[in-house]
Amino acid sequence: MQRVLITGTAGFIGFHLAKRLLSHGVRVHGFDAMTDYYDVTLKRRRQEMLLQSEGFSVTEAYLEDGSKFRDCADDFKPDVIVHLAAQAGVRYSLENPKAYLDSNLAGTFNVMEAAHAHEVQHLLLASTSSVYGANTQMPFKETDQTDTPLTFYAATKKANDAMAHSYAHLWNIPTTMFRFFTVYGPWGRPDLALFKFVDAILDDRPIDVYNHGDMYRDFTYIDDLVRGIHLLIDAAPIRPETPDEVPDGDSLSPVAPFRVVNIGNSEKVRLMDFIDAIEEHLGKKAVRNYMPMQKGDVPATWADASLLAELTGYKPQTDIKDGIAEFVTWFRDYYQK
Repeated sequence: MQRVLITGTAGFIGFHLAKRLLSHGVRVHGFDAMTDYYDVTLKRRRQEMLLQSEGFSVTEAYLEDGSKFRDCADDFKPDVIVHLAAQAGVRYSLENPKAYLDSNLAGTFNVMEAAHAHEVQHLLLASTSSVYGANTQMPFKETDQTDTPLTFYAATKKANDAMAHSYAHLWNIPTTMFRFFTVYGPWGRPDLALFKFVDAILDDRPIDVYNHGDMYRDFTYIDDLVRGIHLLIDAAPIRPETPDEVPDGDSLSPVAPFRVVNIGNSEKVRLMDFIDAIEEHLGKKAVRNYMPMQKGDVPATWADASLLAELTGYKPQTDIKDGIAEFVTWFRDYYQK
């Protein structure tokens, strides 16, 4: 039985990934600090659901505590590590950048050290579309430059890319960085747009619409995302013998078993259309508070996910209206609204 250690299993994405792997007979050990960045009750409920499976166990500790994570890995002896835990949120990085320094840099270093010590078959780490920063040519490709991050959050994730590449090169650790594009769905984070919009509309509170609605996002449904990650586990990169062996369009490093992969729906959705779809499923209009662009934000994201399809044969394709409907159903049930 494959053994996968996942960091951040009480989080939105980690919970869904763990649930999927468990349903496929994988032994999963979670590692989560239960931080109070958002409602811990929601995190506890996710973890309670995972603990109903005999194949799941968990360690509660901070990722920055290297000895705790090392002990966890020593006890579990993972075949694969999927690193999802991080200080999330673009906007919060403007208020508390040190949280990102501690969690996203020191924490990721501890994960890489464990991957090295246990010679894992594959190390997979979460990155973000935010690393594309000020790039304007879209759709974003994994081979595009990422030299213009616009927030400290994005900068820490770009640093993770470089850190992981160095370990892949030095210690021959097969490593995949996957870049997420605006993930949404049931059990989502309260700081994400869909959650905030639905909550506010149902409570007759106005919603803040930034850049006066002239924004586009590549919304990725949670089930599509975790299916992509699951499939990538078995697509570990191999160090090429020569740089000439790297196929055109592949982000495979010429000097390390390291690759970057976008996971997105490959479709730009206008923010105003997104809000219209939410109103349709709620049967209620939003009070829209039009605002200027927020500091560090970008007007658009759009993924080229052709590499994911080439590696796994899979392409995310959940329609935004279907995904919103699933979220609204979960939200109304969970919060009894």
